[in-house]
Amino acid sequence: MICKPLKIISLTFFLIITSNLISAQSNYFKWSYGLGAGPNYSKTDVVEGGWGYTIYGNLDHHFTPFITGGLEAQYGMVQGGDIATDLHNRQFVNKYTGINANVKLMLGELIDYNKSNFLYNIKGLYAGIGIGAVKNNITDIVRYKPSWAAYDPGYGPFPGKDKSVDLWVPVNFGMNWYINDGYGYVRYVLNINAQSSFTFGEGLDGYNDPSTKFKNYDPDTFNVYSIGFKYYFGNIKVYRKTL
Repeated sequence: MICKPLKIISLTFFLIITSNLISAQSNYFKWSYGLGAGPNYSKTDVVEGGWGYTIYGNLDHHFTPFITGGLEAQYGMVQGGDIATDLHNRQFVNKYTGINANVKLMLGELIDYNKSNFLYNIKGLYAGIGIGAVKNNITDIVRYKPSWAAYDPGYGPFPGKDKSVDLWVPVNFGMNWYINDGYGYVRYVLNINAQSSFTFGEGLDGYNDPSTKFKNYDPDTFNVYSIGFKYYFGNIKVYRKTL
């Protein structure tokens, strides 16, 4: 007679735990693709940076809703310098393309965001890093100083290549806002992203001057500030938290 009440209590306790675990889980799609664009700003061997533009597309695999690994392709224009105001009368325009493999970690993976509205609203904050290659195509560049230059007129040519490929390391910081579809699944994402792109080589600005004559110590970089949109698709997987 004692065993029966114990079985009922044990079964009730088991059902409560099971229901809590089930209610704390959600389904999510394992893949997403996205498109975006925004301005970029360069920092290279020329004294003055300049504004350009970047267009990108990406494909991500979601190990969890908040950890991704993916590929990103970019096309854009990076420019800098000014023949009239640059100390050495240098300027360049680079119509570049690039591809990188990257990983991103979102805050939602590390926190219990269901504890407060504030944490829930910032669960999409993320950081990431990648590695890839950027193909440089210099379409406009000053190789010789103009005859009216204030210092050393006619000097040249400035050494460097119009076409090259450099190692590319992008570092990302951004925010995702998740949008559910009619079935309650996270299906769409609105994204803002700031990316610092470090290139290792002398191709981004087309100048490869000796450091004894020109300051040339830091990697050529450009920062991209973009807005994008993502769409989730593919197989569904279970996640341990409620999304």
